[in-house]
Amino acid sequence: MPVGGDRPEDRPGRLAVGVVGAGRVGTALGAALSRAGHRVVAASAVSRESRQRAADRLPGVALTDPQGVVSAADLVLLTVPDEALPPLVAGLVATEVPVAGKLLVHTSGRFGVGVLEAATRAGGLPLAIHPAMTFTGRSEDVNRLAGISFGVTAPEPLRPVAEVLVVEMGGEPVWIPEDRRSLYHAALAGGANHLVTLVAEQMDLLRRAGVDDPARMLGPLLGAALDNALRLGMNGLTGPVARGDAETVADHIAELAEVSPEGRRAYIALARLTADRALAAGLLKPADAERLLEALADQ
Repeated sequence: MPVGGDRPEDRPGRLAVGVVGAGRVGTALGAALSRAGHRVVAASAVSRESRQRAADRLPGVALTDPQGVVSAADLVLLTVPDEALPPLVAGLVATEVPVAGKLLVHTSGRFGVGVLEAATRAGGLPLAIHPAMTFTGRSEDVNRLAGISFGVTAPEPLRPVAEVLVVEMGGEPVWIPEDRRSLYHAALAGGANHLVTLVAEQMDLLRRAGVDDPARMLGPLLGAALDNALRLGMNGLTGPVARGDAETVADHIAELAEVSPEGRRAYIALARLTADRALAAGLLKPADAERLLEALADQ
């Protein structure tokens, strides 16, 4: 059992943490900071689900309004939806809640520290710390923070603080320039969110093809494809587009037109992008690419 200075709570620089928005992300990060020895002292929660989540993940925390959270904390996690963040910051400043000297940490992938400008002018210390992970609200969320990347934007003097906080939560800081936050977030959302839709669509198609357990069939294939993509990039590409098999692609499009018109449009768009990238990578001959694009003409 750790004793004395070996305990997380005995480390120097421990902070009183507040969570404005006790949702999936806020409670997970709050729990991670608590493990690192910080004290979660207050949270705001509106829905029954968020109040229960706060009780489960942040036991004993006082539930209050956002102004009360900010007043009680040294470090404030602003973990609300993207569209709610600007009015939240404006509202906190308008109420003249004391923010001077407090670390104000939002977790939006879309925004950098500019969205906190009003609070920064009032003396707040702005950090944008976005965990590159999907959160489901289940118990494994906190453990999934170990080893993941956090997209971090911070003023130069606060970069060491941001780095320490991310490392304490088990993550690795990756520095994102302020003017590249939207591009950074688009890449993550396009990869993770659209992947879920893509896989769900393919499972539906397999069921219609008579496959009883689509997940079991797709799991090894998609796992290998993801591994190939992450390790090899476009050199990991296989399948009819990589082979320049325009007839097979045309057959797929015709079948999807009968079964899933929405899926057909997505197939065409992704196949075009795949063909363009395969051609640029030298994996596809120009003549084969031309035949593919003819097959992909969306009449």
